[in-house]
Parts: sequence; C-alpha cells; structure tokens
Amino acid sequence: MARLLIVGSLEGELGAAARVAIARGARLAHAEGAAAGLARLRAEGADLALVDIRHDVPWLVHALAAERIACPVVACGHAEDADAAVRAIEAGARDFLPLPPDPDLILAMLQAAGADPAEEGPVARDPAMVALLARATQLARAEASVLITGESGTGKEVLARHVHAASRRARGPFVALNCAALPETLLESELFGHEKGAFSGAVAARKGRFEQADGGTLLLDEIGEMDPRLQAKILRVIQEREVDRLGGAAPVRVDVRLLAATNRDLAAEVARGRFREDLLFRLNVVALHIPPLRERPADILPLAGHFASRYARANGMPERPLSAAAAERLLSHPWPGNVRELENALHRAVLLAEGAEIGPAAIELAAPRIPAAEPAPAAAAKPNRIAPLVGRRMEEVERDLILETLSHCLGNRTRAAEILGISIRTLRNKLQEYRAAGLAVPPAPGQAPIPLPAAG
Repeated sequence: MARLLIVGSLEGELGAAARVAIARGARLAHAEGAAAGLARLRAEGADLALVDIRHDVPWLVHALAAERIACPVVACGHAEDADAAVRAIEAGARDFLPLPPDPDLILAMLQAAGADPAEEGPVARDPAMVALLARATQLARAEASVLITGESGTGKEVLARHVHAASRRARGPFVALNCAALPETLLESELFGHEKGAFSGAVAARKGRFEQADGGTLLLDEIGEMDPRLQAKILRVIQEREVDRLGGAAPVRVDVRLLAATNRDLAAEVARGRFREDLLFRLNVVALHIPPLRERPADILPLAGHFASRYARANGMPERPLSAAAAERLLSHPWPGNVRELENALHRAVLLAEGAEIGPAAIELAAPRIPAAEPAPAAAAKPNRIAPLVGRRMEEVERDLILETLSHCLGNRTRAAEILGISIRTLRNKLQEYRAAGLAVPPAPGQAPIPLPAAG
C-alpha cells in the first residue's frame, strides 16, 4: 500500500486528490504546511508527497535534500500557477499535478514513485508461477529473511508484497527501498535515520526505513547494488535487531522482517569480492526465484487482460478484450523487458485501440534483438544504423535518444530512466536543460505541458 503525504488544505481540490489516492489504495497522511510536512516525513516517511503550490515547495525540496530524506515531491496547482510550477521543478520537484486532479495521473505518479497502489495480488496461471506462489504463501508465515531473485521487470516487489500480505505481519507496514536509486550517503540516512546534528543540514532527528517498518516488513530492492560498508551495517541489524541512527548515542530496537530482491547473481558477486558472503547467508534463508516471462507463457494473456482492465478503468475507458490476432502477437513476442514491458505495451494499447476489441495495430512492441552469435543472412543484412549518426554531436544524439525514449514511455520518467540506464535525477536534470534551451519535453502521464521559459 502506497504511503502518500498531502501538504495543504484538504477542503478543496487537493482533498479531491487525496480521495482519489485513497480509492486507489494509498495510505494517507496529512500536514497543513511545508514545515509540518517536513516533520511528518522525519517521523514516518512516505513514498510520495503532494504539495499545494501555494506553500513553499522549493524550500521543502531543499530541506529534504539537506536532511537526506528521499521522498519525491509533486507540486499541485492550477494552470495559472505555471510560473510557480516551473520554480518547483527547477528546485527538484519530480512533477507538477494540475488541479482539479486526474485519477489516471495520480495512479501514474504513485506507480512512478515505486509504490503501486493496486490491491490485486499476483496474476499467475503458468504452472511455474502457481507453484512459486504456493511456496511463497507457505513460507510467508515464518519470520525468516527471504531473498527474491529474477530478471528486471519480473515482478519481484509484487511477490514481496504477496509475502507480506500472507504473513502474520500483514497488519503492519510494508516499506520498500530501491538501493540502486540513491547515492551511498543518502541511502545510509534513508535506511538508518539520523539524530539532530549528525551532519550539516540535520536540524532534527528522523526515522529511517527500518524504524518506519517496525512491526512489519522491509524490502531492500536491488540489494546487490549496495556498498559493502552498508552491507556490514545491514548484517548487524539482522543479527542484533537494532539500528544505529547516524550521530546516535544508543541503538534503537526494531522488529522487522527483512526481504531482499536482486537481479544479480549474488554468489558470483561474492566471488568477485563485491558482496559479503556472511550477509548472503543471512538473506538467503529462503530463496524465491521468479522465472522470466518468456519461460512462463501461460501468464502472458492473463497478465495482458489484467493490465488492459486496470488501465481502462484508470483512464475512464470501456474495458475491451484482446482480439485473436492481438493475443497471437503477444504470445509470439520474447518479452526481454518481462512483465514491466508487457504492462507498458498494454497501457499504450488501451490508449491507442479503436473499436470493440484491442487489435494488433494497437500493440506496439520493440523488435526482437538478433543474437550476436546468429548473424542475419547476407541477403537480409541489417542496415547500417551508425552511418546516419556520423557528423552529429554526441549531446545531440543523447538528447534525441532521451526524448524519444520518454515519448515511448508516455512521459513516465521512472520507466524512461530504467530503459536508458540512468538515474531519475540525471534524467530530470537533462530535461530541465532541454526546457531551458526551448525544447518541448513530453509531459508526465496526464500532465499538462509545462510552459517553456520566455525568450530573452
């Protein structure tokens, strides 16, 4: 369940946004102003903060950065608030939510924050996944740590939420943190919290993710990306069941069940000296491996129907079935991006489809890659894709790649950053540069385009 903080009055249109988020399954917290919102984030954390543009959004963004609190901020306001929206985005706010709120856009923002508010459990029809879910349900009642492995996009966080929901901790919080999304110094504060004065900018104590998950479950996603120094601290938390806040004088007891997820081979990382063997032993008490989508073909059409229904409801559109030709097209695709790629494809298809069914024309898929070991025959040789790039500047090629990828992802910044292999912050900085240069940047899903800066 997504943890959403609303900063501002709930009596007007921001209250409508709150009701939409709650209807989508979010758990709501509220603060009347930016300072009160900062205090709530220190104490409880959140997956996303929606902040009324009439409050000082840049101040809140800078305060969060100074205190190493990783919570995406979305400014909320009307079309006439465009200048304030630009200032908020330039200060580091993730996005701008036009009011009155659009339900689809709120859903997209919650998903982009890494907290899918959908309450549905995993969709599984393939025997391999049915067996895996049965094993996960059986093991959920225990307190042992669980290591979830699988390729990117297979649904590791969905499985982790299933384990939490089936456990004795289901009434407690489920807190997730992507270890690859934050630099080391920010990740340490985010995990363990800090005391007042622990570093420059730490003007008050705040709880880390371990304390926020007390009595519930903490998922450390992409744990294979974590620095070995922090790995040692995680090991101590598992052993001692207590955390040391940065600058703290005494440890804080925590009661947390730890789940970890990775797309890396951690045994190979141990052999390379990049992952602690003792931590792997502690995490790998129970292992759950999610097979890639290409190895569980019986899940493709049920998942496609699930996503088609979800995005039809989110966009206020009629639910339409897949045509036989569209289904055949989905079944013949290798899905290198796994379930995440399938979800994106069905989201686009719902928006593009015409008529009573979703036809094959609405299914836009990336062309399958030809393996290097199996070159195409000479008669069907691939065209030289490098030649058109010769003579162009590197920054121009990079710019076009970023903007085309963002358009392909329907403006979803998080998904575009994943495809490009860059951080969301790097992507936002690039987009700010393009806007400043007078270029049109695709808006986030459902978001009105932010006006370009005035010339001169």
